[in-house]
Amino acid sequence: MKRLSTLIAASLAMAGAHAAPDAQLVRPQVQIVDSSLPAAKAEANILAARRYASFWNNGDEALARAALAADFTDRTLPPGRAQGLPGPLAASAFVRRAVPDMRADIEQLIASGDRVIVHLRFRGHFTGSFQGVLGKGQAIDFIATDIYRIADGRIADNWHIEDNLAFLRQLGVIGE
Repeated sequence: MKRLSTLIAASLAMAGAHAAPDAQLVRPQVQIVDSSLPAAKAEANILAARRYASFWNNGDEALARAALAADFTDRTLPPGRAQGLPGPLAASAFVRRAVPDMRADIEQLIASGDRVIVHLRFRGHFTGSFQGVLGKGQAIDFIATDIYRIADGRIADNWHIEDNLAFLRQLGVIGE
C-alpha cells in the first residue's frame, strides 16, 4: 500500500503542482474495478477520472490539464467545440456563466483495462445567463455518462453523452 501511495504522489507531482490532492477530488458513490487490473494501473486510471470529474465540479482548469493527455481527443465533439483541451475548458466556462454554483458528483465509476466509465450528476442553480435567457435561480439537475480511454495515467479519448434536453428545459431555453 505504501508503494501505491508513493506512485500516486509521484503521479500528482508529474501532473503539476496545481492539481488537487487525491483527498480533495470528487469521490465516486459507487466504484467497480476489474480485479484483474493491476493496482497501480487501476489507481492511475481512477485518479485521471476523478481529476476530470473534479474539474467539472469546480471549474479548476489545473485539474483538466492534469487529467487530459496532451493529445486528448473528444470522440463525440459537439458542433462548434474545439478539439483537445480547449474544448472542455471553453464548455465549462460557458456552462458556469449560466450555472455558477454547478457541481458534479460521480454516481458510478467503473474501471476495466484502459477504460473508465463515469456516470455524473450535475446540479446547481441557473442564476447567470444562457443564450440571452437570464436565470431566476431555478434548480438544475441533469446527468452525463463518459467513457474514457486512459493512456499513461491521462485521459486520451472521451466518448460522452449528456442529457442536454433536461438541461435546456430546466434553463427555460426550450419548452416541455
